[in-house]
Amino acid sequence: MKIVQKIGFQGDLMIRRVDIVPDGYEERDAQDGQHVVAHSETGHHHTVNACGLKLFEGSDPMVAYLRLETVEYVDFVHHRPFDTHEPVRALGKPGDVFEIRRQREYTPQGWRRVED
Repeated sequence: MKIVQKIGFQGDLMIRRVDIVPDGYEERDAQDGQHVVAHSETGHHHTVNACGLKLFEGSDPMVAYLRLETVEYVDFVHHRPFDTHEPVRALGKPGDVFEIRRQREYTPQGWRRVED
């Protein structure tokens, strides 16, 4: 398992410790005890267990924030039965915030998220 303290990557995700959740981001509810931090068009999402943390999303679907509430780490899991990315553990303490960014690519029509 990879350990992140300041910045790390899992596939097309960048995980980076930041100071605060910016204005304009709202808390999202978990689904079945998990937060999907990156949806995949082929179904192999990147998720985190929702216990002890909060997920915040805004108008930019490429950026989300996780705040540790009662836990000292969060594990990012890539769901695919083959050629999967190894789990990533972001270490912190209650109150720490991590920014989650999706990889982007430029097309003639403008920027879009990378699709696999």
